Amino acid sequence: MQEFKYIITDPDGIHARPAGELVAKAKEFISDISISKGGVRADCKRIFGVMGLAAKQGQEIILTFEGADEKEACAALETFLKAKM
Repeated sequence: MQEFKYIITDPDGIHARPAGELVAKAKEFISDISISKGGVRADCKRIFGVMGLAAKQGQEIILTFEGADEKEACAALETFLKAKM
């Protein structure tokens, strides 16, 4: 299992467009990927789950990866979040 924490820096938080991009990126991997905020967990490959977290600027999210390509997925999504959110 891999995990990393990230503080949202985008002034708009995780709104529709970046949420869709995040889901698309997560779907590139076979590992199970979850995203959580404030104890609420969602499947990172499902747009409504990601949007339902309503993550805002300054809030911490945690991404958890489990599966055959978890290391690659973790590195890719960490890079994505730092560039986009």
